[in-house]
Amino acid sequence: MKKSQTARHAQDPEIGIRLSPHARKEQILKAAIDYFAEVGFSGQTRELSRRIGVSQALVYRYFPSKADLIDEVFEAVFMRKWNPQWIRDLRRRETPIRERLIHFYTQYANATYRPEWIRIYMFAGLAGMGWNRNYLDFVRRKLLTVICEEIRYEFSRSKTMKGQAKISPREIEMIWNLHGSMFYWAVRCNIFGIDSSVPFEIRAADAVDLFLAGAAKVYPQLVRKSSAAKPPR
Repeated sequence: MKKSQTARHAQDPEIGIRLSPHARKEQILKAAIDYFAEVGFSGQTRELSRRIGVSQALVYRYFPSKADLIDEVFEAVFMRKWNPQWIRDLRRRETPIRERLIHFYTQYANATYRPEWIRIYMFAGLAGMGWNRNYLDFVRRKLLTVICEEIRYEFSRSKTMKGQAKISPREIEMIWNLHGSMFYWAVRCNIFGIDSSVPFEIRAADAVDLFLAGAAKVYPQLVRKSSAAKPPR
């Protein structure tokens, strides 16, 4: 085989070594993640297929429409990154709450705060897609309520404060303040290109310490008000 033919086989995935259907689908999906993170969701599947070196028809064989491909991108970039072990670790009350929060945000940042994650998240929000709302609702239900429960346990010492009062919107907003500060670090780095001279682990520890110092003062009063509030009829 001539050298030019060998190079052609290596460059064109549809020639030479055949990929399994699973491997082919993952190849297209990975390329789509990189592509949409670069150009946004106005990017065309024709250009995507050209970049991969496959036909557009092959892309549609695995993803019947662009919308289906985008849904798979969301699943791969956001939902596959979620690790249920994070929540189990957050609930380990034998470990100090400070250590649990720092550990969680270090693990979460390593898994999610990557250029493709941040850029796709921002592009989706600007395009008015429902992804962001769905993901934020997922984070609120799966993560923020758990952190609220653990903060309640840490700073609410009386039986009344540890009771069954529903977590209030204000409590959730307090946790969003912490969570949002971590997210903005990723935006600065991956959208604005401003690298921090402070390692994330130190920056996360500072954010957690500031949050806990405020929570120690505010949270007992906040939970007491929630416990005393009459349930809606």
